[in-house]
Amino acid sequence: MNASQDDRRSTGLGPRAVWALVLTGAAGFMAALDNLVVTTALPAIRADLGGGLEDLEWTVNAYTLTFAVLLMFGAALGDRFGRRRLFMAGLAVFTGASAAAALASGIEGLIAARAVQGVGAAIMMPLTLTLLTAAVPAARRGMALGIFGAVSGLAVAGGPLIGGSLTEHISWQWIFWINVPIGLLLIPLARLRLAESTAPGARLDLPGTLLISGGLFGIVYGLVNANAHGWTSARVLTGLIAGTALVGGFVLHGFRAKHPMLPMRLFRDRGFFGINIASLLMYLGMFGSIFLLSQFLQGVAGYSPTEAGLRMLPWTAMPMVVAPLAGVLADRIGGRPVVAAGLAFQAAGLAWFALILDPAVSYAAQLPALVLSGIGMALYFAPAAHVLMSTVGTADQGMASGANNALREVGGALGVAVLASVFSARGGYESPSAFTDGTVPALWIGAAAVAVAALLALLPGRRRTAPAPAAEPAVALEKVTALS
Repeated sequence: MNASQDDRRSTGLGPRAVWALVLTGAAGFMAALDNLVVTTALPAIRADLGGGLEDLEWTVNAYTLTFAVLLMFGAALGDRFGRRRLFMAGLAVFTGASAAAALASGIEGLIAARAVQGVGAAIMMPLTLTLLTAAVPAARRGMALGIFGAVSGLAVAGGPLIGGSLTEHISWQWIFWINVPIGLLLIPLARLRLAESTAPGARLDLPGTLLISGGLFGIVYGLVNANAHGWTSARVLTGLIAGTALVGGFVLHGFRAKHPMLPMRLFRDRGFFGINIASLLMYLGMFGSIFLLSQFLQGVAGYSPTEAGLRMLPWTAMPMVVAPLAGVLADRIGGRPVVAAGLAFQAAGLAWFALILDPAVSYAAQLPALVLSGIGMALYFAPAAHVLMSTVGTADQGMASGANNALREVGGALGVAVLASVFSARGGYESPSAFTDGTVPALWIGAAAVAVAALLALLPGRRRTAPAPAAEPAVALEKVTALS
């Protein structure tokens, strides 16, 4: 009897594993939700708190940028000081910042709270899969990770709809208040139900973190302020030049440092370089386009926030339907062609939008573009993680996954900044036609970026073999879910 019970414990989801799945899944849901939940609330935030286009950009980018640049640092903190301890700390920061965002009385306060939210998410999110993998028996790990991925995907799919519904029926502040009771419940439960673990010998790369944080902030700051202050203004040139120099310093640091957060040697493999830059460009085109199209649906097409969120579902929810089929297809013909096809579909969807967008355009005319973009997103996400992992050895998989997720978030921040800059140069909020005039060229830029990504995704990599590291393998699975 005891042997049978032990066997069930080793192959089933016992109480410890179920608690880990519930707690990490809920935390992942919150962080993934905050990537897109704000998009359909932007018009309401602008009407309530004021501010110009650059302020709306920072409302989105303050979260994605801090999340991106601190993601790998947050994982290293957990490895060194305790994953459960840092997971709880990240939850506390994220929850407190969500309350501060809901209470913000001005746009500057909201932007600051969003930046702190990103810090909390960057500490919390890299540790969710590590904690989950450690708690689940190997025989059931695939099922648990699949459930976790589905929950995160549901948050992404429902982000615009949840944000629109809360904004329309209660107030935009509730897109942030919703995190508070969840966070307050998760913190004590995490203390009671999750096991503590560390990674002996984990190192922190503080110089690398400072270089990439300052560099990306400078570049995004320059892009966001370019149209308001002019491309030749001192603040814009200083941001762009200093930011580029700091990013260059980060690259040099990655070659020369003993233990950099991102070893640049990995990019010598063409396949690793291709899939990572493709991911950055995919997010650049997608996030920048969603930022503008969600406002177009409300400000120009005249839909309510809930109606706008519903109409975005063929795009954001399509991965939930198509991803399993994409996985089967990738097994048969290989992941790279499927990823490249997905990016081509996404580029075609954005180009379709650019061709048909008009103040009087019907939703029926937009629907094919939404479906194309959704299919493309699904074909990209399903095999992308496997393609990435095939380019590195086992010992580098955790670092590769963290780098890929950080680059995707960087792409999202740059996408909002770049496409909004194009929008501002060619149009504005003055009238529906002005908004459309600015959105169309921005969409063409987004489509071109994703089309280039499709070509880069085809670059072949060398399959590397390396002995499994002595440390636990959980880190190799870090953040392989979709938009989390």
